[in-house]
Amino acid sequence: MSDQKKDRFYYDSKFIGSPDGRVLRILAEYFGPLQRFRRNKIADTIVFFGSARIKSQEDAQNALKNAPKNMSKKEKDQLKRDFEMSRYYEDTRTLAYKLTKWSMGLKEKKKRFIITSGGGPGIMEAANRGASEANGLAVGLNITLPHEQSGNKWISKDLSLYFHYFFMRKFWFLYLSKALVIFPGGFGTLDELMELLTLIQTKKIRKKLPIVIYDSKFWKKVINFDYLVEMGTISKEDMELFYFADTIEDAYKYLTKEIVKAHLQGKNF
Repeated sequence: MSDQKKDRFYYDSKFIGSPDGRVLRILAEYFGPLQRFRRNKIADTIVFFGSARIKSQEDAQNALKNAPKNMSKKEKDQLKRDFEMSRYYEDTRTLAYKLTKWSMGLKEKKKRFIITSGGGPGIMEAANRGASEANGLAVGLNITLPHEQSGNKWISKDLSLYFHYFFMRKFWFLYLSKALVIFPGGFGTLDELMELLTLIQTKKIRKKLPIVIYDSKFWKKVINFDYLVEMGTISKEDMELFYFADTIEDAYKYLTKEIVKAHLQGKNF
């Protein structure tokens, strides 16, 4: 690097990485992804949330099949649960595939309703995989964390985006989104779902945004929505902010119907 360049603050990694350079890092996590989406002509997205811990059916089945004979009952039961939960991976993969095929059939100049995930394993991988297997684009909004995998192999070239700041990653989940699907998950999924519902409830998000919560039996055990209504901490109308779906076909029909009604017109019919 020339002496002249060394004198410029924007080439100084020590300055950029300092507390005084934080605002520049935040701006980079806005303009960098914006450039990538524009470069790939992506107009909007469908976002999938869900657990990073859920395995594919093949991986879960192999783990169960190859389990050592001296494995404890507790460990064996966990492998059985992993296999039961793997259906969500396959359902995610199928739904992402169907939505990608549908979006690719639209008469649009820009790429519409591109499947987007958090870029990691589990449900995130399954969403990207389904889109990739449909020969569509797949976006991964990764977060850099210690001891955590990010950037699964099914994300499209040029669309694996890495974030340091959770709030900037969340911004990009919602800014281009025209629909969201919430599969079973843990703390991260709950955080994303509750923040999303809060933003819509308080009208910080005003666009029509269909939300599918997948598998009512799972989610109603995790969150007692009816009790929240009963105790008055949410209103009955808040239950209309989302839709429970228990099958891929139901989720697909609801999402495509709502997206068409809110975001498509004329030339696609």
